[in-house]
Amino acid sequence: MHQRPFYLTLRALLSALLLLLFATQAQANAEPKAYQVTAADGVQLAVQESGNPQGQPIILIHGLLGSRLNWSKQLQDPALQQYRLITYDLRGHGLSSKPDSAEAYTDGRRWADDLNAVITATKAVKPVLVGWSLGGAVISNYLTYYGDKNLSGAMYVDGVIELKADQITSHPAVYRDMISTDLQTHLEGERTFLRLCFNQQPDQDTFDLLLANAALASWQMQQSVQSMSVAAEQGLGKAQVPIMLIYGEKDALVMPTAAIARAREFNKNIQTSLYANSGHAPFLEEAERFNQDLLHFVKKATSH
Repeated sequence: MHQRPFYLTLRALLSALLLLLFATQAQANAEPKAYQVTAADGVQLAVQESGNPQGQPIILIHGLLGSRLNWSKQLQDPALQQYRLITYDLRGHGLSSKPDSAEAYTDGRRWADDLNAVITATKAVKPVLVGWSLGGAVISNYLTYYGDKNLSGAMYVDGVIELKADQITSHPAVYRDMISTDLQTHLEGERTFLRLCFNQQPDQDTFDLLLANAALASWQMQQSVQSMSVAAEQGLGKAQVPIMLIYGEKDALVMPTAAIARAREFNKNIQTSLYANSGHAPFLEEAERFNQDLLHFVKKATSH
């Protein structure tokens, strides 16, 4: 009876084991999980995870009127699946609690406490933070109240450095309509705001989903968050971990040049990158480039 050489049998066995490992990992990565985390003041935060549960944690923090759905092009990127991708809906957004009091939104410490609660509950070791727009202000407040000792790095994406007129483009009519008690006016304000987020407008299905996403946001939050305290000088100023600022050059909501200049007053070591064809949402408008930049930043930030 003819017998196969031992090395061929061993090779076949190793190949089968590798296929099994890849299949197991793919299955693990294909099963996102969702759960609730309780913040310091009792707010329930909707948290979601996907990617490699054993990978380097990346916490993606959305902006005003958003939710985890904003990060779909990152959560679906095959190269990013090697990481543990953690998202959560900010207070007043998505599936998280929506407190009725103004203080729940104006006090920047509470947003920082929320992020700390997520990091603690998920046991995320040295995560990289990625904050879009309002999410940038959340990162700054976290850095102020908790420091960067538990972080690997932070990326601001068209991030709010300070809620000041010299850095935020004025759209008084839009922000007024967004908090109108008249439903049609309110919804039209939401729609206009979302259009302002993009230089390259998304396809209709994506825009409709984002608009439905916006409709979940608390009206009290939208009114109060305009007065949110942002401790950018203390937060960015004392950060020692790598900090990256990405802005779309055609941002119609935040002034990229002014925001970057102000951030550099606090921290001269920050890295910056401008996307010539993007508005306020380069992670959606130029997703392929953004994902590559994110991959590069994470590898650099975690290589120390």
